[in-house]
Amino acid sequence: MASATEAKTPIADERQRVELAISGMTCASCAARIEKRLNKMGGVSAAVNFASEHAAVAFDPRQVKLEDLIGTVEAAGYGAALPEEASGEDPVRQYRNRLVLAVSFTLPLVVFAWISASRPPGWEWISLVLATPVVFVAGWPFHRAALANARHLAATMDTLISIGTLAAWTWSTVVLVGSISTNVYFDTAGAITSLILLGRFLESRARSRSGEAIKKLLELGAKEARLLRDGNEVLVPVERLMVGDRFVVRPGEKVATDGVVLSGSSAVDRSMLTGESVPVEVGPGDSIAGATLNTSGRLVVEATQVGASTALAQIARLVADAQAGKAPVQRLADRVSAVFVPIVIAISALSLLGWLFIAGEATTAAFATAVAVVVVACPCALGLATPTALMVGTGRGAQLGILIKGPEVLEQTRRVTTIVLDKTGTLTEGKMAVSALVPAEGVEEEELLCLAASAEDASEHPVALAIASYGRQRLGELSAVESFSARAGLGVEAVVEGHAVVVGRPSLLEDWAIALPEGLESEIRRLEAKGSSVVAVAADGKPIGVIAVSDRLKETSRQAVAELRGLGLTPVLITGDNETTARAVAEELGIERVLAGVLPKGKADEIARLQGAGEVVAMVGDGVNDAPALARADLGMSIGTGTDVAIEASDISLVAGDLRSAAAAIRLSRRTLTTIKGNLFWAFGYNIAAIPLAVAGLVNPIVAAAAMAFSSVFVVTNSLRLRRFSPDEARR
Repeated sequence: MASATEAKTPIADERQRVELAISGMTCASCAARIEKRLNKMGGVSAAVNFASEHAAVAFDPRQVKLEDLIGTVEAAGYGAALPEEASGEDPVRQYRNRLVLAVSFTLPLVVFAWISASRPPGWEWISLVLATPVVFVAGWPFHRAALANARHLAATMDTLISIGTLAAWTWSTVVLVGSISTNVYFDTAGAITSLILLGRFLESRARSRSGEAIKKLLELGAKEARLLRDGNEVLVPVERLMVGDRFVVRPGEKVATDGVVLSGSSAVDRSMLTGESVPVEVGPGDSIAGATLNTSGRLVVEATQVGASTALAQIARLVADAQAGKAPVQRLADRVSAVFVPIVIAISALSLLGWLFIAGEATTAAFATAVAVVVVACPCALGLATPTALMVGTGRGAQLGILIKGPEVLEQTRRVTTIVLDKTGTLTEGKMAVSALVPAEGVEEEELLCLAASAEDASEHPVALAIASYGRQRLGELSAVESFSARAGLGVEAVVEGHAVVVGRPSLLEDWAIALPEGLESEIRRLEAKGSSVVAVAADGKPIGVIAVSDRLKETSRQAVAELRGLGLTPVLITGDNETTARAVAEELGIERVLAGVLPKGKADEIARLQGAGEVVAMVGDGVNDAPALARADLGMSIGTGTDVAIEASDISLVAGDLRSAAAAIRLSRRTLTTIKGNLFWAFGYNIAAIPLAVAGLVNPIVAAAAMAFSSVFVVTNSLRLRRFSPDEARR
């Protein structure tokens, strides 16, 4: 993850992005082959996910067409289509049907081979009849894939399975037909096929569960909407809604799409998007997201986003993008998988020759050893180690309102040492309110408020909005502003009713050579000591008073800070407030390090300064002025109730406005990374131990097949444990 701002800033290009559903992949080396073929095309950047059976492709339409991408995948021996055009065949059902056939015929094979008392006359010929449909019908997908790969001078896991089962069947048939006095291995051919089909069946079922989170997200949306037409409610498919349409949401119904409440009030359950269990009260003017549940009152909503632009669709897209990426720890596994199968075939051949000519063993023993080597070696576990954990981890995060932008983010959460917290909207509710008016001697409160509120009315700063809103509440309509100028981080300058008005920090008044009297100075110190933000007001070159604005801390902020400390992070408060106000807030939250008086453009510089001191910095913010700092940080985390630009600049988006989600996001990311590393350790360790044992003749082919199948199932089921992650674990 680059720490420079430019590294995270999206670069405009003309490339198109598409997701392809890939069929026919059976192991990690399949995914590696397809990815390599696609990336060799000019103007193409592709990542193939074996676990999800999808490819995320970015391409230059001036150089490559979509048909070319699909043709390249098909030329490699696999199928490709847009997700909506994919066949939709259930791999779990296919493996189950083949498994039933294989087991039905393999059981008597094993009985004949291992229990001599049960053998009928001519049992070897019966074994041939039973083994043939197992190897060539139930196991046909392995041979078909092996042939397709052979045509392209490539080898995959299917090549190993095909070679192993065909070798056992062919050897046994030759022995039987030629009346050679040695053992037959029909039971081995059948058992290998059955065990590998069992492994594929369990693996497919587990993999389908690993992607359930994203599927459930996409299924959350409403299917129909009550469109308002001429005062009547008309039930229409949600796809027909357009921006600007007005629709009704009755109690107990899902909101059809993103919009703004026009009339009515209700409590809306947003848990499916944010993970928050408590419904949120909404009324006229409040934004509301599609797929959320209206629990009580009737609402009339105007659609503001439809289709792919809705919050739900964007969340699903973010999760899908994250799952399509590759964590740095996966790259070694990809390189190993790409060369693994040819190496295994070579080791198997050398084992056969070694046992025959060096050890002087019988042909039967040498053959069994060679087959065991071929069967026991499986790169599938390597290919599944990262993507399955990533799918489950990011999917679980989405259910909790935590959107992890990409797999590289996981590495950053492990390295972070310091977390910088923006005050307004992150630690506080972000809803400023006037808490005190202190007019100068000889000035009326109404005059102070009228001039200040009118001047601030054109500003979008939270403090300005609070003052303008308070002015309207007390005075009604505000005065017209003849001219207006905003000074970023300092305040505003305006002409109101012919008066030159300055509202902002005391330093802004100093720029105008306006000195505050001691009485107002002492009031400022008193109010700031209580944690209020204080602005000074001057008119026609004279101070006319000060206004205090307060923003309440969120109820969960103190607990969130404690949880972040518990993760070994040092919290730092950053704010544009002065030192006194900032210290008052920090003391209440238990934060020791404070960066006060930081202007918006200076936040990124403060992040850079901390990085220069050797700290790995995470930043949590929500506003437009936080975007550069979020991009500059090693790990940017945006509060999802904030602005789109802040969310775009961040690495992790917290859909809920609860800072505790930041701690939960870091814990989930770290646990996902730990699961990935555990999976890779098992996958590498299994092959490192299993292949030498097979070469030494200590593993027979049937045990080898069982071990290989178990390794893949273990990796997937280990990843599925992430589904049980709970953000409440650290709060108990």
